[in-house]
Amino acid sequence: GLLPESEETSSLLQTAVSVLQSSYLDSTSQDGFQYSQAILVENDFFLSELKAFAQAKEAAGYSQEELEETFAFLLFDNEEEAKEVCQTGLRVNSSSISTLGDPAKGVYISKYADCLHPRPWYHGKSGYIVICKLIKGKVKVVSENYTTSYTCPSPGYDCHVAVSRNDIPSKTSHCQAFQQSQYYVYEVSDGSAAQRPRQICPYIVI
Repeated sequence: GLLPESEETSSLLQTAVSVLQSSYLDSTSQDGFQYSQAILVENDFFLSELKAFAQAKEAAGYSQEELEETFAFLLFDNEEEAKEVCQTGLRVNSSSISTLGDPAKGVYISKYADCLHPRPWYHGKSGYIVICKLIKGKVKVVSENYTTSYTCPSPGYDCHVAVSRNDIPSKTSHCQAFQQSQYYVYEVSDGSAAQRPRQICPYIVI
């Protein structure tokens, strides 16, 4: 049976909120955010691409852990931008960050739902979060590179993450915490980088 839309919408909102809350970096964020509306992104093309990516990597001998779907997050100030990403996907050259890899060859997406922007969220601010499904694949830990000769995607890997530090919350600024909790995701075949890595699939806008 079909649920009336309001019930379906509220259960989607609950799903989205539980995903977000289980992905906070800072435990105090539990009380700090209010989420009002969730929209399911129904993009069969992206879902089939995600599945194709998983199948190809499984055939290449990836472990179940490497193929596991996790969630990652993007923040937009307005609904138009959020919707555009849901329609066109997360494309290269969309990031102002370059510490983990060349932004022209891959995309950046946040690991934590409360650390989505270089500047802290201020009271009364609102925005749109796009929750994406992500298959990390083979992850390479790289040191942050603040030079203009960007780190290139690593052959045989699908994702870069920063060297993890245990002292993120207290010692580093919000901006550093944001940069250190990014995934840099890419898909390179025959030496050229995909404009839209298949392993990220927009899932819910909230």
